[in-house]
Amino acid sequence: MQPNEQYSGLSCLKVSSKSSPASVAGAIAGMVKDGVPVEMQAVGAGAVNQAIKAIAISRGFLSPVGIEIACVPSFADIIIDGEYRTAIHFSIKAQYLRGTADADFDVFGSGDAQ
Repeated sequence: MQPNEQYSGLSCLKVSSKSSPASVAGAIAGMVKDGVPVEMQAVGAGAVNQAIKAIAISRGFLSPVGIEIACVPSFADIIIDGEYRTAIHFSIKAQYLRGTADADFDVFGSGDAQ
């Protein structure tokens, strides 16, 4: 089994069970506002819990400014300290809602602004 190198880039946020959900949410919101693709990775139940909380909190940060986000989870095989581990990978997709300055920007890929 080969590790999934697709998610090993520098822009992939690594979330642990000790991560502050509010801090991770701030990072997500900042990256979305800057137009940077957001990818997150978590290994273990506690880390996945913190990642999901961060996504929910970041929705609260972004919704008032007309940005809606969604999360696409998947598995990723990674190597930590020479051992293969299975991580949960989260791809965060953003969509600017009508009435905002960037309403024509649609990263959900439907071709039309929603």
